[in-house]
Amino acid sequence: MTTTPPRPTTALSADEARRIALRAQGFLGAPDRKGGTRGVLRHLGAVQLDTISVLARSHELIPYARLGAVGRKKIEDAYWTDGHAFEYWSHAACILPVEEWPHFAFRRRAYRTRPHWYHDLPEGAYDQVIKQLRTEGPLTATELGGAKNKGEWWDWSESKVAVERALMYGEVVCVERRGWKRVYDLAERAIPAELLHDDLDDAECLRRLVLQAGRALGVGTRADIADYHRLKAEQFDAVIEGTGLVPVTVEGWSKPAWADPAALGSPPRGRHRTTLLSPFDSLVWERARTERIFGFTHRLEAYVPKPKRIHGYFAMPVLAGGHLVGRVDPAREGTTLVAKQVSLDGPKAVPAVAAALLEAAGWVGCDSVRVERMDDAKLKRELVGALGR
Repeated sequence: MTTTPPRPTTALSADEARRIALRAQGFLGAPDRKGGTRGVLRHLGAVQLDTISVLARSHELIPYARLGAVGRKKIEDAYWTDGHAFEYWSHAACILPVEEWPHFAFRRRAYRTRPHWYHDLPEGAYDQVIKQLRTEGPLTATELGGAKNKGEWWDWSESKVAVERALMYGEVVCVERRGWKRVYDLAERAIPAELLHDDLDDAECLRRLVLQAGRALGVGTRADIADYHRLKAEQFDAVIEGTGLVPVTVEGWSKPAWADPAALGSPPRGRHRTTLLSPFDSLVWERARTERIFGFTHRLEAYVPKPKRIHGYFAMPVLAGGHLVGRVDPAREGTTLVAKQVSLDGPKAVPAVAAALLEAAGWVGCDSVRVERMDDAKLKRELVGALGR
């Protein structure tokens, strides 16, 4: 049953909503360099992980996009040392601030009610994994006895099935990625005692997550806010009145919207960030919202057959001046950052795209940039010239 939202008292222009969203996501105003990567994670509430690594992995690109050229090892250490974060299922597989552990009690309880969680498990296998972690400390699935059987990639071993089930249930925590493998530890060791509980009922978990998502987005529709942590529409409806988010109307938006009241308290001002964005960045990870706010249609084409790709395997949107002004599909060859395919909105985007490419090249240790495919030969000459080549 859909809840009828209260009558909005605030009307936002499309431009105001866009600027509120940019500030909420950390792209407008002075960056929190003191807070660093940990500050970015706490502010966003979730940083999505993904296996694809072209320029860098997506969870590295998130703080880079907001803070600039933070050392990549420094980013990893910020996530995974001192028990600051854990990995769990939010928008997808995400790094989450450890303070959010209690908020996902509703999801852990839901997983525990599933009778088999997709895989049968022999008696004793689950207890054996728990025992091994208790006696040997944090381990990967390989160290627990192997991640796979001899079949296809989804043919997990008994120990992998067991530890992933324990992860879903909350008895085990992923405390870092090592060579892209999850490192598992017991929750009783990894989560601070004051946070290690499932005391919050489902309604309070959902209320807190909806509020957090609303603050991280600044302004959003029901679908925008619910999707942030992959909540259902009815879950959103059940708790929205208790969050303190306020109903607003936004010019050009056909659906009701809610905003963080703090975001409405002062007009967004400050310097806009110019950067390449991961397709998994929470600013753009939801296509309908990206189109609505930026008038920019973007689709990850990594899983699209190569002949059908339009913008490239891992095309990264370019943010400049508060707008999405183009796309770059990057690669690396030695110390050269290769822009395999570049799409620009027009000549005004050239300086921004050049700046974004040069900064990204320096960040990943490249000393040159090469532009390959662009449909507009004149724009390509201008971009190459702006890159100083």
